[in-house]
Amino acid sequence: MFRSLFLALGVYCCLLGLEALFVERAVLKRPEGDPAAVQRVVMPPDWAPWSLMGGGAVVVLYSFTIPRRVAG
Repeated sequence: MFRSLFLALGVYCCLLGLEALFVERAVLKRPEGDPAAVQRVVMPPDWAPWSLMGGGAVVVLYSFTIPRRVAG
């Protein structure tokens, strides 16, 4: 169970880092029923893509070293 969990988290971090590498900024829309809400702009810092991809790769490699549980 932990093996698949760490594999999924590692792949997610790698994909999030890859996305942050190509996206300069993301504008989040405000809700339709709330006119007082403001739009949020998310701009990933310069270090985020490489750190997420590197950390995700380490977690993926770690997930392969976790021994498989023997059902019995």
